[in-house]
Amino acid sequence: MARSHGIGKSIVLLFLIIIMALGGLMWFDYLGVVNAKKLFTPVYKIFGLAPQTSITSTQTKPLVADLDDDRLAKRLEALDLRKEELDKRESDISRAEDQNEAVAKELEDRQKSQEEREKTFNNEVKKYDDRKLNIETSVTYLSSMPPKTAVAQLEKMDDQDVIDILRKEDEVAAAAGSASLSSVWLMNMDAARAAEIQRKMANKPETLD
Repeated sequence: MARSHGIGKSIVLLFLIIIMALGGLMWFDYLGVVNAKKLFTPVYKIFGLAPQTSITSTQTKPLVADLDDDRLAKRLEALDLRKEELDKRESDISRAEDQNEAVAKELEDRQKSQEEREKTFNNEVKKYDDRKLNIETSVTYLSSMPPKTAVAQLEKMDDQDVIDILRKEDEVAAAAGSASLSSVWLMNMDAARAAEIQRKMANKPETLD
């Protein structure tokens, strides 16, 4: 009697162990820890459950961070920073080039202005030299002519040329230690014209302009 009672308890414990093992296996299969889907598919259908798989598990809640995405994001961020740096450097270079071009243009304009001033000065000097040579040549020719002939030539000239010739004649005569013909020419000139020329010579400084 006692023996049959012990066997009954053993059978009950065995069934409990089997039920617990099957329950635990079913639970691990549902969580996706073990793969026993074929064995428990009918049971899942009865209770309307869907077993958890490794794919659905990682899709709903990733267990491991995607390191490739993190690296790509960091590289993209570094590239953006590098691009901003290059854009700023290019902007600085462009601004410096504009400033250099402005300075070069200003220097070029100054050089052109200086060349124009030098050209104008050289032209004035040449004109002065040419006029001076013409005055000296006129004095040489007129002094070799009879006074009346020389006066006839002088009366065809404007007052400034006559003044310059008379002054040059005085200068040449003083250098040669001889008498100047300027007073002789004035005496043979029309009285009104001679008086006007003498007035201008007295009021205006010596010049060849």
